[in-house]
Amino acid sequence: MAFLARNLVALTRQARLLDNLTHSMRCLSVTPQFCQQPKLELPTTADLQEVSKEEQKECQKIFDKVNQQLAKKEEGRLFAVVHLCGKQFKITPGDIILVEGYWPPTIGDEIRLEKVMLAGAKDFTLIGAPLLEPGLVDVKATIIEKTLTHTKTHFKKKRRKQYLRINFQRSPNTMIRINSIEVKQQVDKPSPSPINENRIF
Repeated sequence: MAFLARNLVALTRQARLLDNLTHSMRCLSVTPQFCQQPKLELPTTADLQEVSKEEQKECQKIFDKVNQQLAKKEEGRLFAVVHLCGKQFKITPGDIILVEGYWPPTIGDEIRLEKVMLAGAKDFTLIGAPLLEPGLVDVKATIIEKTLTHTKTHFKKKRRKQYLRINFQRSPNTMIRINSIEVKQQVDKPSPSPINENRIF
């Protein structure tokens, strides 16, 4: 009880100190220099229009360069970052990735990975927010193996208590080979129509 009483007294003292401090600040009614904010001059609409036109021209030049590279097949080896089964993988054509846990596709299934977060080449990178448009980048893969992990041993023991437990665990794994990564359409053009195929993630 004495401990509780001491704490309550300390709390009431702190509250009184805060009240006194705020009262003295109100009486002074002085705002320190670091609290005074300078007035910001907002840009006019004419400035914003000029900036936006210049930015649009620069963006269009970049889009044209990227589209020319894609049309001439000069982009080189593409890479991508895909979201798959709750994890992100950086992939290139020919890579083999390992998906941990149960996953329905079976050996030999050809799938399309549609949750593409980023795709890039030697000279450009397409970044999604958070995903790229469906149909812009086509990532095809094949299931090559479904196995179990190596056996993990969980050993528990308590000394002098006649308590001993040994458990073994093996979880399923799926190995996927990335066949190809392609940019299917021009970068600055919206997708013509939504894809009607079944989406597999």
